[in-house]
Amino acid sequence: MLIKTVNGKTPSIPEDCYVAENATIIGDVSFGENCSVWFNAVIRGDVNFIKFGNKVNIQDGAVIHCTYQKHATVVGNNVSIGHNAIVHGCTIHDNVLIGMGAIVMDNCVVESNSIVAAGAVITQNTVVGAGTIWAGVPAKKVKDIDQSDFAGEIERISNNYVMYSGWLKEDK
Repeated sequence: MLIKTVNGKTPSIPEDCYVAENATIIGDVSFGENCSVWFNAVIRGDVNFIKFGNKVNIQDGAVIHCTYQKHATVVGNNVSIGHNAIVHGCTIHDNVLIGMGAIVMDNCVVESNSIVAAGAVITQNTVVGAGTIWAGVPAKKVKDIDQSDFAGEIERISNNYVMYSGWLKEDK
């Protein structure tokens, strides 16, 4: 893994987090508890800060960045950022799934209990309302989530990634 200080800012990673051997984390980046950063993920807090809550998983090949002098990136609790997703200069609230290959652009807000579908592009300044699913390019709301069906699903995924990372920690 490459953990690098930039402009006097060093990533803050609790001991219970898992970081894959070839992940890159630089600059002003802080993690909550039980997070995981998977293979080939890049998290660059070089031009602004990036803050993650608890039980966030950044899956293989994802890129997390921020916008110079404009937009930090803030991610809440129980968030899954799918394989090869891009999250840039935005705010993601709690219990959110960002699908594989999705892009969330500058100054967007993804509210709690929402899903950004695989391959979706959330364009600059968009607000993804709580309890909704967005899909397409550019992404649009496709449906409201029935909270009775949704209850616990995002947390289940977050908990699974805590379990998966535990397997790799055990095999050191």
